[in-house]
Amino acid sequence: MARTRTFLAVEISDAMRKKLQALQTALAAVGADVKWVEPGAMHITLLFLGELDDRDLAEVCKLTAKAAGAVESFRLSLAGLGAFPNLRRPKVLWAGIDEGQSEIRSLFAAIEEPLAEIGIYRKEDRPYTPHLTLGRIADAAGGALIVAELPKYEEWTAGPTAIEEVQIMSSEMRRSGPEYAVIGRARLR
Repeated sequence: MARTRTFLAVEISDAMRKKLQALQTALAAVGADVKWVEPGAMHITLLFLGELDDRDLAEVCKLTAKAAGAVESFRLSLAGLGAFPNLRRPKVLWAGIDEGQSEIRSLFAAIEEPLAEIGIYRKEDRPYTPHLTLGRIADAAGGALIVAELPKYEEWTAGPTAIEEVQIMSSEMRRSGPEYAVIGRARLR
C-alpha cells in the first residue's frame, strides 16, 4: 500500500511572502547557519498527519471539507518573531500570528476532532501554537546570533491575508528540501 506524508495548511498571500523574504534576507546578514524556508513553500501548518495510507486520503479530504465549511473565512496577519523550543535553545525560527489567532485556533479544533475520532490524527499533548516557520537553525552559535537580532524586529508585521481555504498537502523529502503538492482543497464558509 502506497503512503503519503500529509499535512493540512493555510496559504498566505504573495505580498506577505515578499515581506517574509525581506525579513529572512535581513536576518541572514548576521551570518548564522540557517536553512531558510523557500518563499514558495511558506504556509501555516494546521495539522501534520504524517505518513498516511493513500486509501485514507479521500476520507481526510471529505472530513476536512466538512469541518472547514462550518468555519467563517477570516483575515490573518503576522507579527513578532520567536523560536522553538525556546530562545535559549533556538532550533526553529518563526513568525507569530497576530490578527486571526483565535480564528485559526478554531479552525484547527474544528478539523482536529473529526480526524482524531477516526484515528487519522493523534492529538498532541501540547497546545496548538499557530506560526509560520522562517528557518531551521543549524547550531547553538547561529542560534545566539539570530536571537541577538530579534529585539530589532519587535515591531515587525506582515499582512493581512485572507484565509478562505484549507489545503490538504503532500510532502516529499528531497535533497534540496521538502517538495509540497496540493492533494485537495477545503473551502471555508
